[in-house]
Amino acid sequence: MKTENKLMIRALKGEKTERTPIWLMRQAGRFLPEYRKTRASANGFLDLCYTPDLAVEVTLQPIRRFGFDASIMFSDILVIPHALGQKVWFEEGVGPKLEGLNSIEDLSNLNMDNLHEHLAPMYETLGRLKEELPKETTLIGFAGAPWTVASYMIEGGSSKDYAKAKTWAYSKPEEFDQIINLVVEATTKYLIKQIESGAETVQIFDSWAGVWPEFALRRWCLEPCKQIIAGIKSVCPNVPVILFPRGVGDSYPVFAKESGADALGLDTTLSTSWARDNIQSHVTVQGNLDPLVLVAGGDILEKSIETIMNDLSGGPFIFNLGHGIVPQTPIENVEKMLKLVRG
Repeated sequence: MKTENKLMIRALKGEKTERTPIWLMRQAGRFLPEYRKTRASANGFLDLCYTPDLAVEVTLQPIRRFGFDASIMFSDILVIPHALGQKVWFEEGVGPKLEGLNSIEDLSNLNMDNLHEHLAPMYETLGRLKEELPKETTLIGFAGAPWTVASYMIEGGSSKDYAKAKTWAYSKPEEFDQIINLVVEATTKYLIKQIESGAETVQIFDSWAGVWPEFALRRWCLEPCKQIIAGIKSVCPNVPVILFPRGVGDSYPVFAKESGADALGLDTTLSTSWARDNIQSHVTVQGNLDPLVLVAGGDILEKSIETIMNDLSGGPFIFNLGHGIVPQTPIENVEKMLKLVRG
């Protein structure tokens, strides 16, 4: 099937489709027993990302089981700092750890000399997925947004308040811009290469966008993402881009009008009727079932899906969660959700 005829791509291009396409953030992952089995055969999480045999397998698992309309390459947003030369590792039960940046001098240790060579396994994974996925399934590439990636690079891992990164940005904004600009350049090149390797659309995850006040949100989230999207469009003008600026609240319409994205991922906090009236007239919307509603199941799952579908299926829309699926999600609830969304 030609890319432009696929259900997901048609929705991304602004069509109201005859059926709502559906995929889930983190759909290849810990809620699936087959994923846990494959993960156990890898030498740690990064090995799983960098081994195409394993990455292809875990990417295909949710497609085999559920037949989602799109498949997102299995990888991680921290492969970019890793490719730039920063030390990255994953601790079991803790999550990602990095050798955090402490001064602008630390930036001199990072460069793009080996960017594509380092990320070659991801490009191989995409090429193989393009061949192995069902013909109607859209292949999604992805990367983290500059602010979200930079926060990990500076904090040295996850953070509750991003105090180190935000203080650096506020006190030495020109220095902070240098970090953001490096990630913008690397991410743009990475996403273009993903498209050249087989991705039919790409999603940019700005998972921590919601921590900034408006002036900083514009400078360090909106503008960098806008640069990346413009860079992609200059080389691949027909490839749609999805942006997920989680937590930006009433700034969503600004992202819809100014980012250049074809679709916006909605987080769980947004009213779908408000999104219909303020966002969907500008871009395709994607979302936004609460992952914990999917865990709970029952009446709350049925009512939540009904509300989302009633509010958003009148325009260009892709059903998804408002954040990634969580490990404790019952598989039968995912099956029930698919039946409800697909009627």
